[in-house]
Order: sequence, then C-alpha cells, then structure tokens
Amino acid sequence: MTKYWHTMFGNRHLTRLEEIMRAVCADFDTELVEFNGGTHHVYLLVNVPPRGAVSKLANFLEGVSSRRMRQEFP
Repeated sequence: MTKYWHTMFGNRHLTRLEEIMRAVCADFDTELVEFNGGTHHVYLLVNVPPRGAVSKLANFLEGVSSRRMRQEFP
C-alpha cells in the first residue's frame, strides 16, 4: 500500500545502486545504458545481447543490489 511508503533512496543510495548495477551488468557482458531512480524505485535501461537471459540478469541485479545495500546501509 503506497500510503505506508517511506523515503528509501537518497542521492547517496542511488549513486551506490548505480555502481552496483553497472558492476553486475559488466559481469553479464551487458551494458547499463541508463539509470534513473526516485525515492522508492529505480529504472534501468539495459542492452542485453541476443544470447543473454534477461530473467537471470534481473534476478542477479535484484539479489546482489539488495544484499549489498543492506550491508552498506543497515
């Protein structure tokens, strides 16, 4: 329910998230073309090669970024 959302991402969070997302994309031989976000969400534009598995990339992006952000910003 959106009425209970609190501000989650500040500028330093978004900057770190972009770094994490770019590193994960580099590991998958994909290009993070554009990164943008707000206080509750992020938008990614990713260039995935034809042989790439989008679902696998999405799972890794979500898992790795979540884990690293919780470690760095408890």
